[in-house]
Amino acid sequence: MKHLIVILFLAFVNSVFSQTYSDHYYKRKALFEAEPNTKNEIIFLGNSITEGGDWKALIPDKNVINRGISGDVTDGILFRLDEVTESKPKKVFLLIGTNDLARGKSIAYVLEHTAKIISQIKSQSEGTKIYLQSILPINPNVGKKFSGHKNNHQKIIETNKELKKMAKKLDVKFINLHKKMRNAKKHIQPNYTYDGLHLSDEGYKKWSKIIRKYVN
Repeated sequence: MKHLIVILFLAFVNSVFSQTYSDHYYKRKALFEAEPNTKNEIIFLGNSITEGGDWKALIPDKNVINRGISGDVTDGILFRLDEVTESKPKKVFLLIGTNDLARGKSIAYVLEHTAKIISQIKSQSEGTKIYLQSILPINPNVGKKFSGHKNNHQKIIETNKELKKMAKKLDVKFINLHKKMRNAKKHIQPNYTYDGLHLSDEGYKKWSKIIRKYVN
């Protein structure tokens, strides 16, 4: 009996410590997989910045689907991408990378894994139109949290330059949210954020306005 208890305990410990992503990630992933596929989906794919958007309210006349998960990274997107492509979505709006940079990943790493995401979408759903959105600017003067993200101001700018080049090479549309949502210091405008990283209601309104012509 003791031997069985030890085996069960070790199995539990192994499952906990081998978990690659957060509990929130796996709960969201399971929720997505349980939802039925629909026609002409327009999927918003990304991390907490995407998850925080009420996309059905922001774009009420389209079949918009929120596939954002707080804390997600490029690897996390790749791990759950089969669910995204399964419905053969009409369009995918991808925004990812800021968490990778905050966790010490290089610009080259972000570019390589973003390219993998795009290539996999293309191979699994040929008719899907892909929109690669720039990483959003941060603002170190708003809020006291997320210093790891806010320290990457220049890295974000450099990454976006390379993402733009990559988008052209891979023949996908690049949407420069950074340029349209920043101030003179190239920080996100204070009214668009409540903590210097995540978006306020005004920030989401601005974002939806920028991409509206591509959604349509």
